[in-house]
Amino acid sequence: MDNIKEIHLTPEGRQKLVDELEWREGEKNNEIVERIQEARGFGDLSENAEYDAAKEEQAKNNARINEIKQILSVAKVVDSSKSRSAKISIGCTVELESEDGKRDTFTIVGTTETNSLEHRISNESPMGAALIGRKKGEQIEFATPAGKVKKYTIVGITR
Repeated sequence: MDNIKEIHLTPEGRQKLVDELEWREGEKNNEIVERIQEARGFGDLSENAEYDAAKEEQAKNNARINEIKQILSVAKVVDSSKSRSAKISIGCTVELESEDGKRDTFTIVGTTETNSLEHRISNESPMGAALIGRKKGEQIEFATPAGKVKKYTIVGITR
């Protein structure tokens, strides 16, 4: 159990997991149990596609419940809003300017909260790792997974 990696979560990310766990253990689980009972009424279980599908969904739901419980058991909640540091940490939203003057904003989150469509990047990603501990005005440089080197200037940090 000592080799389990610590997971960082923002307070919002932790709450999302708690809410999902509650939903999966309650409403979702009850819905699946009802489907299983209904499918049993269709007769022979050996050729009952509805029963098989409901049992498979129950297994997936239980696996996700266990995954969430595991994450919550090792998660460290990082609340950057309470930090007085000028340095970038998990939970910070960072405005960056590329060499060509284009600006983009990213929020640094733990690995389980990443969402590229919402510009939520992991603290362990190449960009996230390059940003952690840096201050406004500093320049960062990192290699993308494809090997391309990117350079940015940190123009703003909000918590």
